[in-house]
Amino acid sequence: MTNDPDLAPDCRVLEAFVFRIGLFLLTNLAVVIIASLTLNILGVGSYLDESGAGLNLTSLLIFCAVFGFSGSLVSLFISKWMAKRSTGTEVIERPSTPQEHWLVETVAELAQKAGIDMPEVGVFPAQQANAFATGRNKNAALVAVSQGMLDRFSQQEIRAVLGHEIGHVANGDMVTLALVQGVVNTFVMFFARIIGHTVDRVVFKTERGHGLGYYIATFVAEIILAFLANMIVAWFSRKREFRADYAGATLVSPAAMIDALRRLQAETQQQVPNQMPDTLTAFGITSGFSSKLMAAFATHPPLAERIRVLQAL
Repeated sequence: MTNDPDLAPDCRVLEAFVFRIGLFLLTNLAVVIIASLTLNILGVGSYLDESGAGLNLTSLLIFCAVFGFSGSLVSLFISKWMAKRSTGTEVIERPSTPQEHWLVETVAELAQKAGIDMPEVGVFPAQQANAFATGRNKNAALVAVSQGMLDRFSQQEIRAVLGHEIGHVANGDMVTLALVQGVVNTFVMFFARIIGHTVDRVVFKTERGHGLGYYIATFVAEIILAFLANMIVAWFSRKREFRADYAGATLVSPAAMIDALRRLQAETQQQVPNQMPDTLTAFGITSGFSSKLMAAFATHPPLAERIRVLQAL
């Protein structure tokens, strides 16, 4: 690691890039290993029928489900470790400042109210006001806030944001979203392979096995179907945000939750980009500025709408 302050930012960028590439490769290797072992246990080999001319839809569905759920479940189980590394979150093991003491005590109080085990508490070095919760289950979670939020928000506003994140944990949103993603992955793979098989037979006239047309058509179909499927996942994610806002209002107070969202709204209008990795955006208090054209793919409802819903309670 270099001590030159002018080179340090470049080194951090390179470190982050190498980490993401390594994580991508390791995650996919884990998925392939787990899926292959599971398919062997289930006795599922080829999803072509015995003649090699048609598809065995049962075998194909099992194949797609194993790979579809393996990816989302592996991501779920490493979510805390991945979050800490990708955001630079420092977990507060032993509070050493009044701010850290207050943060840990507040999370402990809200977790007790919500009926969950004490999560790990951390701070990540982003100037964007944000927070997130993640973990493989509600009793093994991580709740973290950005340094920017700690610097600029009042304690009552931060309490409300922490209540929102504890709400995500108590509602089991991390597990539920992983399962939804697994279902979506399964059917994207399933229908893409049916489309690829049909194109290979009808257009490329392949009679047995699979030719080049199958792989090209399947690849294109997966891209298109995954693009459309992301709208379903995003819609579900937006619904979770209303429930988490309600949890923040219940655990702290509606007024504090509304004030926190208004403060976020004021900062978001400055069009500050989201500084969290895409894998964690859905679990943040806000996704940052996003264009109206991409509303169908947004993981969070507009802050103005969230405020209106709370005001109507």
